[in-house]
Amino acid sequence: MPPDPHETIRVPVEPGVALHAVVAGPPGGPVVVLLHGFPEFWYGWRKQIGPLAQAGFRVIVPDQRGYGLSDKPAGVEAYRLDRLAADVVAIADRFGAETIDLVGHDWGGVVAWWVAARHPLRVRRLVVVNAPHPVAAIRYARKHRTQLRRSWYVAFFQLPAVPEWLLARGGYRLLQRALTASAPPDLFGPAELAAYRAAWSSPGALTGMVNWYRSIRGFRAKDARARIRSPALILWGARDPFLEAGLAEASAALCDRATVLRYDDAGHWVQHERPGPVNAAILQFLDGGRRSSGEAAHGGG
Repeated sequence: MPPDPHETIRVPVEPGVALHAVVAGPPGGPVVVLLHGFPEFWYGWRKQIGPLAQAGFRVIVPDQRGYGLSDKPAGVEAYRLDRLAADVVAIADRFGAETIDLVGHDWGGVVAWWVAARHPLRVRRLVVVNAPHPVAAIRYARKHRTQLRRSWYVAFFQLPAVPEWLLARGGYRLLQRALTASAPPDLFGPAELAAYRAAWSSPGALTGMVNWYRSIRGFRAKDARARIRSPALILWGARDPFLEAGLAEASAALCDRATVLRYDDAGHWVQHERPGPVNAAILQFLDGGRRSSGEAAHGGG
């Protein structure tokens, strides 16, 4: 189902780098930014854009750097978490939003965590869908070898050139399988897969996408100012084959105020699988903050 009518824009985020973004909803509405993960692009939020826009939010959905129609700067350094978080702040600045609501899934959720940790005054409310806080992920993996085994592909993506070559083979067969094999039958049908293949075929996209994983090598938990001051909602599909459910609680432990909602009948792609309940939970959480009186922004680092 296509989203409600929207516009597309280019958002400069740093010299020489601009992001393509889909924009919907009333210009005067509170800004909510939706961040996709691997191997998606803005299209991964198509089932959420319309309901949020109709609820009065100004919805901004970028192709994150390295993806889709956004720029794909060279080098692993361009994909460090601080740079990715700065992109989100630049988007907020572009739309004149002192604070934003932030929603992220998978890698987009990791970025959302980091924006809230590094720029707490800019995030009013945070929603994360099947994505661990990066500091919690490291600490959890050290104690749970089962999660390390699930994350084997992270090590594979550290290789130069080989991952891109394999991912492109057979008309992006491995990437298509990453979607279809981890989801209910027919969730990603021919039309959806065609849209994803078009995004993956954008020049430089595969290297940009894989560089997100390569950038992990420079991240250290001891360097993190990790605490989340903004109210947070963590949505988790319990059947996720990539991420253990314990990561949700481990991430919540780094928040001042967090609620965890589990979906026992859904997996990693919960916003695709259960859009109705997910949309209702997001709207209730964001609307509750919008309607409440006297909710102050939180500082801290």
